[in-house]
Amino acid sequence: MYVCGPTVYGDAHLGHGRPAITFDTVYRYLSHLGMKVRYVRNITDVGHLQGDADEGEDKIAKKAKLEQLEPMEVAQQYTDSYHRDMLALNTIKPSIEPRATGHIPEQIALVQAILEEGLAYEVNGSVYFDVLKYNETQKYGKLSGRVLEELVSGSRDLDGQTEKRNAVDFALWKNAAPEHLMKWESPWGIGFPGWHLECTAMSSKYLGKHFDIHGGGMDLMFPHHECEIAQGNACNHQDPAKYWMHNNMITINGQKMGKSLGNFITLQELFTGKHDLLEQAYSPMTIRYFILTAHYRSTLDFSNDALKAAQKGYKKIINGLRTAKNLVFEADSEITIDEKQVQQVEQIIANAYRAMDDDFNTAQAIGHLFNLLKKINSLYTGQLKSAELGKEVFDNMLQTYILFVEEILGLEEEKADHQQGLLSVLLKLYTDAKLAKDYDKVDEIRGGLKAMGINVKDMKDKIDWAYEE
Repeated sequence: MYVCGPTVYGDAHLGHGRPAITFDTVYRYLSHLGMKVRYVRNITDVGHLQGDADEGEDKIAKKAKLEQLEPMEVAQQYTDSYHRDMLALNTIKPSIEPRATGHIPEQIALVQAILEEGLAYEVNGSVYFDVLKYNETQKYGKLSGRVLEELVSGSRDLDGQTEKRNAVDFALWKNAAPEHLMKWESPWGIGFPGWHLECTAMSSKYLGKHFDIHGGGMDLMFPHHECEIAQGNACNHQDPAKYWMHNNMITINGQKMGKSLGNFITLQELFTGKHDLLEQAYSPMTIRYFILTAHYRSTLDFSNDALKAAQKGYKKIINGLRTAKNLVFEADSEITIDEKQVQQVEQIIANAYRAMDDDFNTAQAIGHLFNLLKKINSLYTGQLKSAELGKEVFDNMLQTYILFVEEILGLEEEKADHQQGLLSVLLKLYTDAKLAKDYDKVDEIRGGLKAMGINVKDMKDKIDWAYEE
């Protein structure tokens, strides 16, 4: 699986969080099914120009000039901050994380191969992919559904303004002006690779000429992934990937969230609540849960209400996780197995797997987890007896819930190391006050814990707690 990673010229925002979490979940689920997955996610540290095509300044070089840094300092700084945020979101590190600048020789070799196929041309030290020539035998636009004739007729007349033969052609290698910061020697002179080239070079190096899954955001489908397909067919004579997976956009007031539009919220701003659009801070696990509550192909609209609902849902899931880990099977020879309850539990488990098998539908899977949680809570309150399910079904239900929450969805309980100890002390004081019938102290402790987001639960035979939902 190859996934397009970030262009590292700024802090990661919510829009970067979605593909990271989406393909982390794909990786987790395929691994859970017993597949050996090689997961490659690149770092773009050169070649991505301001215009997302062949115009403007390199995004990283522009940032370097503004901050008076070396371009690699900028790339390192934002690669490190990206990794910090991905760790907070509990994403598993990819198997390989190659950088574009580390694969310049491979990219030059690809350009040479495409030139030898007669599908590229060199002008003044730059090399361009000849899209019209390619389209004579292949179909440019087959992934995105774009029609080349419409692209050509919709593009402005070049009228000698650029060195491209056609407006639809794209750069494989660009000649570098003397002031350009990031440049390398090549057979065509000093220059730098086109943005689309790096992914073809790195995916074919680490996964072969044809691999299983290529992932990325919907905004990369055209032109980036379309150009990858053209490059792959030109030099390797086959499509790069069997399956193309694109997560949809996160929108804000109906508009795509992104750096270029200036309407983005960084992940750090979400975690701290320091942004004008935010009413409060939202934890990394709340963000992860929020992203998983929509199918990855559907749009997901940002709002404080949606994030607050996600916070509530996440807490319910984690309360259930704590309960599931603490439940113990209680054998009772006087209780017979309730076949109806058994069938319901088994059906819910099957439904959860069916949802994930159907194009990784995490939204539906979470819905089925809540159905399973109802059964778990019934066991916790004593409305349902574990002996009614039998030990095998009881164990399977709890193991499935825990596995889906932690291993597949990648959700974890968020608490500081010292919190559990403090909570234990407060609950002991609460229990002692209750036994002493010091109800003022009972109310004081209960109120203090509630203010911390903890609900005390007076059970028949014990005192327990849960996160306030």
